[in-house]
Amino acid sequence: MAERERRITPPYGGVFVARARVMEADDIRRAIWRMAHEVIERNQGVDETVVVGLQTGGVALAEALATALHDIGEDPEASPVPVGTLDVAFYRDDIGLRPVLPEAVTDIPFDITGKFVVLVDDVLFTGRTIRAALDALTDYGRPRAIQLAVMIDRGHRELPIRPDYVGKNLPTRRDEVVDVTPDGVDIGEMRK
Repeated sequence: MAERERRITPPYGGVFVARARVMEADDIRRAIWRMAHEVIERNQGVDETVVVGLQTGGVALAEALATALHDIGEDPEASPVPVGTLDVAFYRDDIGLRPVLPEAVTDIPFDITGKFVVLVDDVLFTGRTIRAALDALTDYGRPRAIQLAVMIDRGHRELPIRPDYVGKNLPTRRDEVVDVTPDGVDIGEMRK
């Protein structure tokens, strides 16, 4: 879970307390491998595919997905799938309602025009971060298509956004918190 989510989840400034582990590290690796196969099938390869991870939770998953896409590919001598990072802090629709600070640097060192962009995040909740990411990506070009890959889809959408690739659907209560790390996925709550 990104520091931004920790700061904005009541109780503000609280500590995440895990109640249950819902995915182990091996489950995450298998989910990434499966999603990579789905990306290759849908896009008929990876020649025109780039991966962009949302800061901060989606970056490690984007790198792992790009590695899996390259490893599955038919040509081991092929170039790796390009990976970028995107911070959407200044594209959010809640600017002015609470302090918004960039989490990390946006780095998209390639042209996305005409490419299949696989946008990667750790948890899909209301859809507002993804809406901001769609706005931000248009500043970097006009992709052929933007596809969404998330490790956890927890529901509670406030916008009509649906992921193309999902590691695990995890129905939750609105007050629960989902924490995705390389070691696994935990569900719990914030406590003071």
